[in-house]
Amino acid sequence: MVILDGIYSLFTILYNVVDYGRGILFEGDVYAGEIFILLTLVLGGAGAYAAGKAVAGSWKSIWLTFAYCLPLAAAVRFLHYALYDETLFSAQYYIVTLVILCLIAALGFRKMRAEQMTRQYSWIYNKSGSLQWRDVG
Repeated sequence: MVILDGIYSLFTILYNVVDYGRGILFEGDVYAGEIFILLTLVLGGAGAYAAGKAVAGSWKSIWLTFAYCLPLAAAVRFLHYALYDETLFSAQYYIVTLVILCLIAALGFRKMRAEQMTRQYSWIYNKSGSLQWRDVG
């Protein structure tokens, strides 16, 4: 029952994004919200999450993750343009896409870094949630 409530809440949030985001997050076409969710959140988000985990896995800085999101956001905007004839060179939609991808990449980075710190330094740190670690003492 809890899982169904969570799924219902997720769909309610996505519906509100689609309903209120027209013109701000994405262009105002009939299916633009669904296209935004599919390309930006699902495909771009998967790439950003993987990039964040990869950068954290190599023990590099989180700033490199944000640098990787720059061409990724451009690629997502190109997919919007090539597949659905949306505007290619729009600073507003590029920045929105970039911010969303950076947030998802930071989430992947932080999750991987928490796993690394607790696995690599298990005598110093314990896991405290999926994104945090704390001192053993």
